[in-house]
Amino acid sequence: MARILVTGGAGYIGSHTVYFLRKRGHSVVVVDNLSRGDRANVPEGILRVVDLRDTARITSILKEERCEAVIHFAAYISVGESTKAPELYFANNVGGSSSLFEAMQQAGVNKLVFSSTAAAYGNPPRVPITEDQPIAPINPYGDSKVMVERMIELLDRYRGFRSIRLRYFNACGAEPEAGLGERHDPETHLIPLVLRAVLTGEPVTVFGEDYDTPDGTCIRDYIHVSDLAEAHIKAVEHLLYNGADAVFNVGTGLGHSVREVLSAVETVSGRKVPYVSGPRREGDPPRLVADSQKLQRTLAWKPVRADLERIIADAWQFARKLGT
Repeated sequence: MARILVTGGAGYIGSHTVYFLRKRGHSVVVVDNLSRGDRANVPEGILRVVDLRDTARITSILKEERCEAVIHFAAYISVGESTKAPELYFANNVGGSSSLFEAMQQAGVNKLVFSSTAAAYGNPPRVPITEDQPIAPINPYGDSKVMVERMIELLDRYRGFRSIRLRYFNACGAEPEAGLGERHDPETHLIPLVLRAVLTGEPVTVFGEDYDTPDGTCIRDYIHVSDLAEAHIKAVEHLLYNGADAVFNVGTGLGHSVREVLSAVETVSGRKVPYVSGPRREGDPPRLVADSQKLQRTLAWKPVRADLERIIADAWQFARKLGT
């Protein structure tokens, strides 16, 4: 078993990955500045509160903890926010990554799993999306992730890094028994917003009902966060056993519209969803659905929690525990 540094491990996907890494027997150190993560998501004794842009401190942690690999989640993730303040996304997502990579070089750590995004594809020419489709982000968030991917490609080529870049789709669901689930502040993701509307009676906004889709609302590939965590573990273990560099999509291959999500929430909760219609959000493509066959073939991964109602049931259980 390995010693692994997880950046952004107090966040939603990072904390689930830490949970499953430890269950697998790996030793984990979490780096998070807690600007958007939650200390309660991290087990006692493994959190180091530090900003990734503190290169010297990150270098020291990598050396002192004798880390063998890094899983890099730490990033701002809101598409809407990125269109209003792109400079924040370049400073945090790109600047933080550059600092981390310099620290890894100084510490002699070269194995990296990077949390990338389907936003790299922008408005894809074909759906489901394969990894060989053009990279053409349409918002600053996607651009920031693509910039980091390009940095990693060059580090692989010129600095001996060994990396896997995971472009994943809409993370959702929860691991309620572990006390883990989705609670961003502010919350921007559809499923927790819909569940909040059910619990509070305050309507959720459906952004755009005039897209070129069967019911007019955006279609997304919703992947359970625990399946996503498993993909990261498969990826880092692949690198630890000298597997080749790669880029993989991570999704279910199933597309669900916003209206279908609302219907599934009503089925699971037994309650009507209060909602209002709003304009399209800038930077939202109509359809994003993954072809993840490459990942399934190469790393023997598969989404075992792909049913939408199963995903929502886990998220609903967690939301009721929170009471929000």
